[in-house]
Amino acid sequence: MSTPYIPCLDLNTYVNGTEEQRKKFSDELGKAFNDSGFVTITNHGVSQELIDQLYKNIRALFALPVETKRKYEKVELAGQRGYTSAGKETAKGAKTADLKEFWQIGQTVTDGDPIKNEYPENEVVEEIPEFNTVTREIYRKLEENGKHLLRAIATYLGLPINYFDEHVHNGNSILRGIHYFPIENPDAIAPDAVRAGAHEDINLITLLIGASADGLEVLTRSNEWLPIKAHHTDIVVNVGDMLQRLTNNKLRSTTHRVVNPPRELMKTSRFSVPFFLHPRSNMDLTSLPSCIDAEHPKAYSDMTAGEYLDERLREIGLKKM
Repeated sequence: MSTPYIPCLDLNTYVNGTEEQRKKFSDELGKAFNDSGFVTITNHGVSQELIDQLYKNIRALFALPVETKRKYEKVELAGQRGYTSAGKETAKGAKTADLKEFWQIGQTVTDGDPIKNEYPENEVVEEIPEFNTVTREIYRKLEENGKHLLRAIATYLGLPINYFDEHVHNGNSILRGIHYFPIENPDAIAPDAVRAGAHEDINLITLLIGASADGLEVLTRSNEWLPIKAHHTDIVVNVGDMLQRLTNNKLRSTTHRVVNPPRELMKTSRFSVPFFLHPRSNMDLTSLPSCIDAEHPKAYSDMTAGEYLDERLREIGLKKM
């Protein structure tokens, strides 16, 4: 079995490159998403200074007392804004909750779009004034990068380059700050307890910037777990289930997990900040006719992005059945 192809692509060659360079980027992105489902991206325009500020603020957030964090926990929002405490999210099909706590930030609509009424307000962290400013800037930059990547994907699929633009403008995207907390007593946790159980992402694509430690692994087509090594400055990008449904499995949502560290490092924290790029809730995820043929019959029922998100939030325990 060949080694999975996980390339490192230069986003600047797509954003500011020639037609030939843009086509090459699009082809390589599509090939990787067919193979491993993952790529790493360099020259993405997010400065190291901003990444450092982001992680400084994420660390400060999770260092707040539990009672302070819990005042930002809005159970009625199914974890879509503010704080979600440990023991709440479980990978689909798993019995034991992930060993993590997280904070979610959603879309800020500034152009009068009536979709603003669909979105709850973001929680403002009063104790860390810089937090909301920094995370909003990261959100904006990752959303911009995601739009470029979706244009490259559209080209690869033979769609108009702007196919995704209207669907992701003021989309339901989420920036999630995750704290995989120290495992103080490894012998006391359930045998199947891990930082993030094997899962696929719900959304179109995910952009992960600068995780603080190793641990991310992807399941290859040969059914082997492959560690993803990326420089702190790189963005790791993977396909989500919504794009898999839309393309009738042409682009595959790859199973991945975050494993527990070696025993000697279990008392240390791991932080990561993925950006889950979602479309607007009314986007039709019906599989593209160009991705359906005799060898690849239609694999999924028709539904909107909003309907699919609701279904998956119930499956992972964030929304009540």
